[in-house]
Amino acid sequence: EVQLVESGGGLVQPGGSLRLSCAASGFTFKIYSMSWVRQAPGKGPEWVSGINSGGGSTYYADSVKGRFTISRDNAKNALYLQMNSLKPEDTAVYYCVRSLRSLGSHSDPADLLLYDYWGQGTQVTVSS
Repeated sequence: EVQLVESGGGLVQPGGSLRLSCAASGFTFKIYSMSWVRQAPGKGPEWVSGINSGGGSTYYADSVKGRFTISRDNAKNALYLQMNSLKPEDTAVYYCVRSLRSLGSHSDPADLLLYDYWGQGTQVTVSS
């Protein structure tokens, strides 16, 4: 059974940092591209960042570029999202998602139809 379990969310002040983690199990993690998707209250899901299977290629939404860093550890079956310079508009539930196809020139990582498994999400709240 595929499982994606996020952790690391919480309440942080504007300008602060958080590191999200996703523990993957039930599939061969190292061969799948992965992404983070978030959903703010009253809004639809928004793709945030993606990474290819080997970790050598990363992709970011313009809204987080330069502030967030995605990474993975295939030996630990783990995906991470380091979030710096957080803003109130980053407040959302963050989901770890598995991609059906390799991310890159032929697959737009922002296309949410690419993702077949989602975790339960972790809440990130940025507020003073």
